[in-house]
Amino acid sequence: MDREQYEEQFRRAGLPLLIVDRDASKDIWTRAAGLLALIFWVEFLGAVDLTWPWWANVLTLIGGLSLLAAAWVIANRARGRTAFERPKDIGTLELAGFVVIPGLIPLIFNQQWVSALVTMAGNLIVLALIYAVTVLGLVSILRWAGRRLFGQLAGSLALIARALPLLMLFSVVLFMTAEVWQVFADMGRGNLTSIAVLLVLVGALFLFVRLPREVDRIAASVGDDAPPLSSAQRFNVGLVLFVSQSLQVLLVTISVGLFFALFGMITVTARLTETWTGASAEVIADTRVFGVDVTITDQLIVVSGAVAVLSGLYYAIAVFTDGTYREEFLGEVTGEMRQTFAARAEYLTLIRAPVSING
Repeated sequence: MDREQYEEQFRRAGLPLLIVDRDASKDIWTRAAGLLALIFWVEFLGAVDLTWPWWANVLTLIGGLSLLAAAWVIANRARGRTAFERPKDIGTLELAGFVVIPGLIPLIFNQQWVSALVTMAGNLIVLALIYAVTVLGLVSILRWAGRRLFGQLAGSLALIARALPLLMLFSVVLFMTAEVWQVFADMGRGNLTSIAVLLVLVGALFLFVRLPREVDRIAASVGDDAPPLSSAQRFNVGLVLFVSQSLQVLLVTISVGLFFALFGMITVTARLTETWTGASAEVIADTRVFGVDVTITDQLIVVSGAVAVLSGLYYAIAVFTDGTYREEFLGEVTGEMRQTFAARAEYLTLIRAPVSING
């Protein structure tokens, strides 16, 4: 294969940072200058307040333009350019201006602290997304994950079959406990959402802590003669593992939630719901399907979702703490990584080979 084919293979594997001389951080912001400028001017014009007199808005825009011009001159002088020279590249100073200046306008001219902080935070998120998409190859990783969706589903089912006794015992005990129904069924939607987000963050934090060790194991198992992975490349490998594991956890969580929703439709009647929760059952549907009484309540949906999220957290932890589950999960991924790393060794040999010049 030639260089372009190797590099395309790395992109398809979700590992674009294995490509040599790919330092997108040098020209990423310059390429994104048009988008950043558009966002900047939209936020700048957002300082206009239609409840003000026209002259107040004009003065606000003039003040904002003056602030922008001053920042432009300072940035150019700091980088050794003439006062109003158009920047040929975008660096830290320009990015800082993109984040701070749109937030200063509502703060200075309208004393809107919240609006200023929200604007600055939003601009930071925009920069982070652009960086993730271009430098870390987030789009490539998502494409890779999408191609492996059904394979991940099969792998998840295999792991569920291994973990089924403990997982189902854990989940069924939770689902059939009156205290769980009392806690979750009467909880506000905001609190439920907060708990779900908290559990997701706990699971993600656990994965982030464990993944560097798994990256080391994969790199050690491959053992080629190529140079060791850089910090950015290690992060890229860890990100691929994180996406793969997150996809499995998501599939398991959805599967468990659907199972208990169906299970509860048959076993948990409205009367039993009222007994467990001590409140009236909010019945969504009550009918017969193939001669079987089926009851769907709002409490059932909430509790099924809560048990599913807790089961997903249990599954995420079990995969990396149990040797059997870890080997099952990492087996396929390690095989793909081994092929990719072997291709990396060939790729580095190819690009470092001396080029012969025919006289």
